[in-house]
Amino acid sequence: MPRLPARALASFLAASLFLSPRAFAFEIPLETHSVRDGYFFGQRGDEKLARFLDTYSKHLSSPPAGAYISEITLFTPYAQVVDISRQKTLGYSAQQAEQDYKRRGDSLRVYVRIEFTATYGFLQAVESANKAAREQRLVLQPFDFWRDFQFLLSQDAKPTGLREADSDATSGSLLARRIVDAEETGASAIYGDDGLTGALVWLDYDAKDVTSDSISFEVTTPTGGHVVASFDLDRLR
Repeated sequence: MPRLPARALASFLAASLFLSPRAFAFEIPLETHSVRDGYFFGQRGDEKLARFLDTYSKHLSSPPAGAYISEITLFTPYAQVVDISRQKTLGYSAQQAEQDYKRRGDSLRVYVRIEFTATYGFLQAVESANKAAREQRLVLQPFDFWRDFQFLLSQDAKPTGLREADSDATSGSLLARRIVDAEETGASAIYGDDGLTGALVWLDYDAKDVTSDSISFEVTTPTGGHVVASFDLDRLR
């Protein structure tokens, strides 16, 4: 069997790595070449980029009543590099992307889009904000209504340093769930022609607190609604 030249063999191995699903698995910390790759990918601004980022989002159906959790997005450290680069196309360099990544560290960022409905609108949001203000002893505005929602990131695996949630007995076996605590939270208001129409909530988690397995994010609304979005980190770069 003829031997491939060294350069051809190197090209073949690189191509094989690029095509392998494992090459796109959850990565922390990011190597320098991964940060640069994410930067240049984000600068593309084409349909391939949009399709890639959409794989990190779950689009949910509108409920019969109550607030509408329309979308839940979980960005890995790599996806964050891509998304930030996508937003900064003018004068943003690969060196800046590397500096931003080092400053940001390895985190998971979850976005939750909350939209008003006919049964959960501005008046209900004010009620939610007032309730959260009383419970959390804060001074809140109507756009802080999201603080009356409950957010939970959990994983069946047991990463080091996480606290144990309630166990769930299923088919006679005891399944342990681990809760990952958010390090930071915040939100931006969504406005429409009629004023406040919802909020985009973000939560940051330490990526070192999770393993490359399936992870679940749950939202419980003030009116008792409950949605769950699952993400397979082993399939997300």
